[in-house]
Amino acid sequence: MMLRDKESSYDWDRHGSPVVDTIAESAGIDDSIATDVQKILEERHADMEAAQMGEECEFDSDSHYEEKGPNDIELREGWRYFERSLKTEARFFNRYAQATLGKLFDGLAEHATRDGRRVVVQAGPGEEIASLHRARVFQAMEPLEEALKRPDIGLGPPPYSVAGGGRMNAYGISVFYGALEPLVAIGEIRPPVGSRVIVGRFTLLRPLRLLDVEALKSVFIRGSIFDGAYIGQLERAKFLGRLSGRITRPVMPSDEPSDYLVTQAIADYLASEVKLDGIVYPSAQGGGEKKNVVLFHHAACVKPLDLPTGTELTSNTTTDTEDGPEASYWVWEAVPPEKPKPEGAPDPLAIYDFAIPDIDAEDYDDRKEALEIDLV
Repeated sequence: MMLRDKESSYDWDRHGSPVVDTIAESAGIDDSIATDVQKILEERHADMEAAQMGEECEFDSDSHYEEKGPNDIELREGWRYFERSLKTEARFFNRYAQATLGKLFDGLAEHATRDGRRVVVQAGPGEEIASLHRARVFQAMEPLEEALKRPDIGLGPPPYSVAGGGRMNAYGISVFYGALEPLVAIGEIRPPVGSRVIVGRFTLLRPLRLLDVEALKSVFIRGSIFDGAYIGQLERAKFLGRLSGRITRPVMPSDEPSDYLVTQAIADYLASEVKLDGIVYPSAQGGGEKKNVVLFHHAACVKPLDLPTGTELTSNTTTDTEDGPEASYWVWEAVPPEKPKPEGAPDPLAIYDFAIPDIDAEDYDDRKEALEIDLV
């Protein structure tokens, strides 16, 4: 209307690209072919009544288009409801939570970044992540000495009876929190001044599949704008980038019980439904450049030390010198002499193992060993 006003100096240009250029670029065809396509579409979608009212159809020769990026607002709104539902409505048998996580993580193992970096990475023997470091802080000497004698137990995941809740595990569920570097492992436990810290290196014994949270930030989706599902895939990739930050963002101690419910639910879903073994994520104590790893319960089993029956272990933390006691750590292993085997005919039943595991015993564990403490 302003353009039609002869007394108006209003000037207006359409935004975006002409429809022919848009068709040519989107379909990857020459301008001449795009022009023919535009004419066919204009005739097919023309509306005489709308044209008489001054309205143009989607493929009018004067129409322009601007590229529309993915909008994940619907996913964000759904996620807010998911968090609220998990915190205030149903915590365990929450079907909405399961459906939300299923929608987000469907096909997760197939995702990659633009440079080909996989979202689900392999760890284990011969891989880039072949070992993990774990630290533990001690305020008293007795538990320190016990951990020195059996680092596989003292530095490994806590038993379920004393396992506290964390970012990726609920109370009573034992998982393995570690770091790729020893100094990062120390920083993560934030030891008080004057305390003592033991750091252990654990070797991975078998292949494990880990979700790389950093790669999740930049998932690259290949597809065509002519595919109706393409925009939905782009929106999900955009939201996954936001979710990666949600998984690792710092949480105030007062907010941990409620905020950790969300990350704990994510970890449970990845372990049980996606069948992943853990997550590798940036360390806040390492400035975001260093990496931490959490291994879920089924992959957090440490191989016990192979000690002969009757072995006695002694540890010490100080040595007396002329200037007084000084810190000195050592472990003494006393192995009993091997008993000679009795002579005579072998027992024909000795080749059979009649030992049946007691499935009711508290220490029964049928998990496959994934970690081994490095004593070197």
